[in-house]
Formats: sequence, structure tokens, C-alpha cells
Amino acid sequence: MTNRTTGCTTLLVLGDSTVDPGNNNHLPTTARANFLPYGLNFYGRRPTGRFTNGRLATDMLAEKLGIARTIPGFFDPNLRLAQLRRGVSFASGGSGYDDNTANRINVVSFSAQLRNLLRYKLLIRTLLGPRRAERLVNRATFVISTGTNDMLSVYLATNRSNAISMEMYENHLIAHVANYTQAMIMLGGRRFVFVGLPPMGCLPITRTLVGTGSDRCDETLNQLAISFNSKLVQLLNFINYQHQIRISYIDTYTIIHDATVDPKTFGLAEVSRGCCGSGVIEVGQTCRGRRTCGDPSRYMYWDAVHPTERTNELIANVMMDSIRELYS
Repeated sequence: MTNRTTGCTTLLVLGDSTVDPGNNNHLPTTARANFLPYGLNFYGRRPTGRFTNGRLATDMLAEKLGIARTIPGFFDPNLRLAQLRRGVSFASGGSGYDDNTANRINVVSFSAQLRNLLRYKLLIRTLLGPRRAERLVNRATFVISTGTNDMLSVYLATNRSNAISMEMYENHLIAHVANYTQAMIMLGGRRFVFVGLPPMGCLPITRTLVGTGSDRCDETLNQLAISFNSKLVQLLNFINYQHQIRISYIDTYTIIHDATVDPKTFGLAEVSRGCCGSGVIEVGQTCRGRRTCGDPSRYMYWDAVHPTERTNELIANVMMDSIRELYS
């Protein structure tokens, strides 16, 4: 199925819990969301492993493109050829650009996701033949959404005033992005959508742990997100120029920040706490079986970290615009 307005036929997704449709369900990790109230507003009101109340931004993007209603996980044992052709997600909740971030909690590191991408390519070569498989990957859009777990784990574990070490760590992550992108290009990737870091200092859990309270964000952490995003954009521009491929950057920071400052414009009412439980600390296992707010569509966050389906829709709309440019 090809979208007439873009020509995009396949989505290949890598990253963290923002784009993991349930791969972690098949791992020996506590970083899971395959229980209620996660999935409360998903099809059939069932938990799938998505860290939200409904669909992820990549699910909604796939629907807007006319590819599929959802993007399944690569570890889904029920994957069919038709789904493999439309796209899969290799993402794993809790991972990051730094493999140490994933290894600490037994989830799939970015390096391992790339190895799974190679397995995917070999699989479709077997199913479709080498030429058709190569063409499918060349025409695919690669969506990469990760980095928040890296920055949060280091920021919260170290002396937050140590700006020098944080800058060095940013550069360390950017070097990883360069290597990973090179690997994806070698595997046949030609079109990429990179999602930037959100205003991490505004996450409900960050406000709680850092102690800023519900009335304000941690600006030091927000500045780190801005700094990282700036370096990411510079790198992507360089790669774009060097390889003559197409790369788009999704400015999640501005989307979330604008909605935090002016929620009514975006149809939101609550932007400082999540819908699950108290909304200030629950995430994953601590959200299990907790009561939820009455109307998640009015909340920016589902738990103390992850966006609601409504917020994911805002991001998906921007993604759709960027994909039109990739195929123009």
C-alpha cells in the first residue's frame, strides 16, 4: 500500500518507549507496560506493551500514510509478511543511544536494534528476493526516537551542576548517532526522521525527583535538551550533505514546550502531572492497576514520563509534514 501524497510504503522504527509497541513484553525486564491501565484507550481497550493509553505517534503516522493502523514490534510472534512489508518497530522501552542505558535494565540496546534491522533485511530478502527487498528498504522511512533515558539517567545520577561532564556525555551520544546513522545507510536507509529530545525538565517525574514542584520545570535539564538537539541538528545537516540522503528533524521540544506554556490552544487542561495514579511518580510497574483521570485526552502525560495518545497525535501531525518533504 503506497500513500499517494508521499510515496512512503514502509516505516522502520528504532528507539525507546516512545516508539516501542510491545517488544519488551518478550524480554526478561521489568520495563514493561503490558498491563492495565496502559492500553485503556487502545483498540479493544487492551494493553499491548505500549507505554501510553492508546496509540504511539508512529502508529498514527502509519495510519495517516495509509500504511496500517499500527506498527507492530519486531518481536511479535504473529508477524505476517504483509506487516513486514509495511514496517516494524525494533524499539525497546528504556533504551537509548548509549548501550549502557539499555544493558542496565535488560532491554534492547540501539546496537542490538541495528542487528535486528539486519535480521529483518535478511528475512525480507528470503521472502521477496534480493532486488525487491533492497528497493523496499531504500524506499522506507526510518524513524528514530530515543535519547531521553540516556540524559536523564546521567543527569539524575551525577552532580547536576557538573555541566562539563554533561557536555562531554552529549558529545559521546552524538558520536554514537553518527555511527548508527552510517550503519543504517549501509543497510540501505535513504530517508530518516530523527525525533529530538523533549523538554525533559517538564516531565512530571523530573519535577518530583528534582524538587521543582508542579508549578515549574527544571530549566537546567531543559537547557541540556536544547543543547543536545542543537548538536543533533548540526550532525544531521552534515550527514545529509555528505551522503546526499534525506533527513528530517522533529522538534519535539517546541511542540511539548508550547503545549506546556499554553495548554488550552492544544485542547489540554493538565500538563504537569500524568493521568495514572497521583501523576507525579508512577511509571511502568508502579502504574499497574492504578486509577486514572476521567479524560486522558485533556492530559499531556499518561504516566509521569510518557505522553498520552493525544500528545502523540500532535507529534504524529508534525511527522507527517516532515515525511511529505522527504518524498517531495
